[in-house]
Amino acid sequence: MANSFKCEIVSAEASVYSGEVEQVIAAGVMGDLGILPGHAPLLTELHPGPIRVIHDGGQEENYYVSGGFLEVQPDVVTILADSAARAKDLDEASAEEARQHALRALNDKSAELDYTRAAAELAEAVAQLRTIQQLRKKAGKG
Repeated sequence: MANSFKCEIVSAEASVYSGEVEQVIAAGVMGDLGILPGHAPLLTELHPGPIRVIHDGGQEENYYVSGGFLEVQPDVVTILADSAARAKDLDEASAEEARQHALRALNDKSAELDYTRAAAELAEAVAQLRTIQQLRKKAGKG
C-alpha cells in the first residue's frame, strides 16, 4: 500500500480511529488541510470541525473533533483532540440546543458572562452542526 499511510485519531478519553488511509482532510486554524501520502512533516492546530478520512477505493468516514493538533510524520498522521467522535454519532438536536444557548448567553447583556467560554461553546456547536450537514450532504449524493 504505497499510496496509503497510517492515521490515528485520539481523544483524551480513547482512540477513536486507527487504520490505513489514502487521504485525511481536517479544519486547520489557517484553513482546511488535505494530507496525502508523502506529505511534508507538519504540526498544526485544529479548529473544532470535521475530519474526513478517505480509504482505498474512495470510501469516506467522517469524524468530529473539538479542536486539537494534527501531526504529519513520514508514515503516520496523528490527530490529538480534546474530544472526538464519529460524525454519525453526533446528536443534531443537542448541537442546535447548545448553539441556541450560547447565542442567548452572548446576547444577554445583563448576565455575568465569560464571553470567551460562551464564544468557544458557540464555535463548537456550530462546528458540530457543520459536520452533521457535511455528512447529510454526502449521504444525499450517494
